[in-house]
Amino acid sequence: KIYQNERKQKENTLSSISGQKPHACHSEKHLGQYYTLPSAHIRTLFPSGLPWRYQQQVKTFNEACIMVRQPSLEVISYLKKTDYSKPALRYLFYGQKGTGKTISLCHTVHFCYTQGWLVLHIPDAHQWVKNCKELLPSSYNASRFDQPLQATTWLRNFRLTNERFLSKIKTKHRYMWTKREFTEEGSLLGELVDQGISRVKSSSDVVGAVMKELRLQSGQPGSDFRLAVAVDGVNGLWKFSCVSLSHCYQVDPEELTLIYNLRKLMRNDWTGGAIIATLSQTGSLYTPKSAYLPQELLGERGFDSMDPFIPVSVPNYSEKEFESCYLYYMDRHWLQHPQSRTEEGKKELVFLSNRNPSMLDRICGFL
Repeated sequence: KIYQNERKQKENTLSSISGQKPHACHSEKHLGQYYTLPSAHIRTLFPSGLPWRYQQQVKTFNEACIMVRQPSLEVISYLKKTDYSKPALRYLFYGQKGTGKTISLCHTVHFCYTQGWLVLHIPDAHQWVKNCKELLPSSYNASRFDQPLQATTWLRNFRLTNERFLSKIKTKHRYMWTKREFTEEGSLLGELVDQGISRVKSSSDVVGAVMKELRLQSGQPGSDFRLAVAVDGVNGLWKFSCVSLSHCYQVDPEELTLIYNLRKLMRNDWTGGAIIATLSQTGSLYTPKSAYLPQELLGERGFDSMDPFIPVSVPNYSEKEFESCYLYYMDRHWLQHPQSRTEEGKKELVFLSNRNPSMLDRICGFL
């Protein structure tokens, strides 16, 4: 009942704000409340960007609800006030494991998407430096290596998310792929993306070309788009690689074409957009499990490359947020055990989870 009343109050509040979309109107008074992502946005914006356990929850509850929390509200408020004629600002979500950094990133990216931004989303940068099924010498630079399967998958998702921009943006450069295949200057961005999808061997270089075109055109006179670069697990760009050619040689991340081009995009030497990233302990080799601060996970090279940035801490649930999550699980009949629905049971959940969102989700899965 309490949750339903809060939900009705939230819907009434959002619907009473005219002239704007509800997701753009989130403010401090909505903290701890849930809002629902349209299923169409899930398919187009997050074809592979949501955490696995959250995807399971979406299937179970048959809806994708995200809690409005302070970290994402903070970044959204900055995005609303930014002067986009200046170099892109970098926002970095950090916090202990399981606090909701990825969901905060998704909330912020969804805001950008609903405001008509072009979204360049890297769901997990660590996946690009792990063992891959296929590694080929780069045809463009002999000192680098291509990852055609990862590149092709990313291009498909990019095309799905930004379909409306592919027929509007035109390339500023001419690109040679083979002796017979090339993309002329002035071609549509969609043709460039299709080249990478249909010709897997050149897909890594196509990703680099797409990033280059967007970086050069964003914020320039005549360009009618804002660019949101969202990278989950950005510390993976500067940590040790798991990709190896043999037992004797381990590939440095900078030698991977995808990582090389993504690092260039992370520089704030372009205008007309923002760089939003998270730090992730998952996949961070040779790093203590207790490490979560930017300087610990980025390392010296990564910290110097990302500096200056705006750090945004993502803590465990507050009392209000925990209560909201608990009531949401109750309303969805996710908590079946009789004791879990009592005041004593709720206190035990607080004690066991320490209000950590991920831990609470795992514990409640058994109840």
